[in-house]
Amino acid sequence: MRQSKINYYLDIAETVAGRGTCLRRNYGAIIVKNDEIISTGYVGAPRGRQNCCDMGKCIRTELKIPRGERYEVCRSVHAEANAIISASRDKMIGATMYLCGKEADSGEYIKNANSCSMCKRMIINAGIKTVIIRDSKTEYRTIDVESEWVNNDESLEGIFNY
Repeated sequence: MRQSKINYYLDIAETVAGRGTCLRRNYGAIIVKNDEIISTGYVGAPRGRQNCCDMGKCIRTELKIPRGERYEVCRSVHAEANAIISASRDKMIGATMYLCGKEADSGEYIKNANSCSMCKRMIINAGIKTVIIRDSKTEYRTIDVESEWVNNDESLEGIFNY
């Protein structure tokens, strides 16, 4: 039985994640348009800086910062951002981003994986239309960027609740 195209691209994103240098979680992202891979990205320190895996420590772990909080403390650039940085906007407009995240210590798929709020904003501005996130080797979620991230603006939550 032939593998689906979506799982084919998610497998590539998973392979890209294997290059990640984070000691906590590694993501791989690929941007595809018209059945052509535009760019790839994985989690790692900015070019020229030491990676956490080379230093043997994670500042976020040392500070006991929970998942989803205080990303500005992290040394790494996220996979989504690295993929966007490596592509021209005209090629990303209307494209699909495939995203796979794995726990660095166990290799298990990250439960409820999703882009952080900063990466969501970059994906929106890049013009990417769809994000597909792997949940297991064969299961995934499809996010329509406009309806789920543009029209459902999570950054407004709680602003007027004072």
